Amino acid sequence: MDSAALLTLRFNPEADLLAAAQDCEAEVFGRVYGNTREQLRDEYGPYEAASVFIALADHTGDVLGACRLIRPTGLGLKSLDDAARPPWSLDVARSARAARLDLSQTWDVATLGCRRGLKGAGRLASAALFHGLVQVMRANEVRSAVMIIDERVRAVLASAGMTGHTLPGAGPARYLGSAASTPVYRHCDEAFDQQRITNPEAHRLFTQGIGLDGIAVPPLAEFRVAERATAGAASRAQPVGASA
Repeated sequence: MDSAALLTLRFNPEADLLAAAQDCEAEVFGRVYGNTREQLRDEYGPYEAASVFIALADHTGDVLGACRLIRPTGLGLKSLDDAARPPWSLDVARSARAARLDLSQTWDVATLGCRRGLKGAGRLASAALFHGLVQVMRANEVRSAVMIIDERVRAVLASAGMTGHTLPGAGPARYLGSAASTPVYRHCDEAFDQQRITNPEAHRLFTQGIGLDGIAVPPLAEFRVAERATAGAASRAQPVGASA
């Protein structure tokens, strides 16, 4: 990739760009946790219809970083479904009530990762994905987020003022190739406010998107699921010429 080329955040990509986002997800999780593509298909396939991606793409359509989100539908949220099974075996309904989660307004941050060895604007790939995540939460009026996060990644995010609360009753355990992962949750508005106070510099980068040089961020409306779905339907009606 030309390090001077402009990178773009894309939400809910389709066709080739979606495939590229899924390929990025598979490459990153294979390298870091040893997950095979078949394993990822088995794990996330049941939630595919509720999944949307944030992709950081270059001008050729290559995806350098991807984040998979699972929306609240009848399919459920994978992180909570997995927390209800071993090794945690939580009473998820009870834990959700204790955490004050409204599951109709809670999204699952299922995967997020970037390719290795990025240069130029690509070095901001993780920050860009997290800013895209913030934009998605704002655009879709998402109240809370859940995820199962590797403890090493959790520590890195905490240093940037991005902390998650352990889901009541849970704790670190082996999970999908991670030696220690924990089911966590966060109420979005509280998270943004806390980061603004505890780490203003990270708040400007991650939450406000200030300093993402060389990365194009679409308007907030383009991170809204309903609008993109409508636009997609219109596109499919006419000839046309990429996770987490």
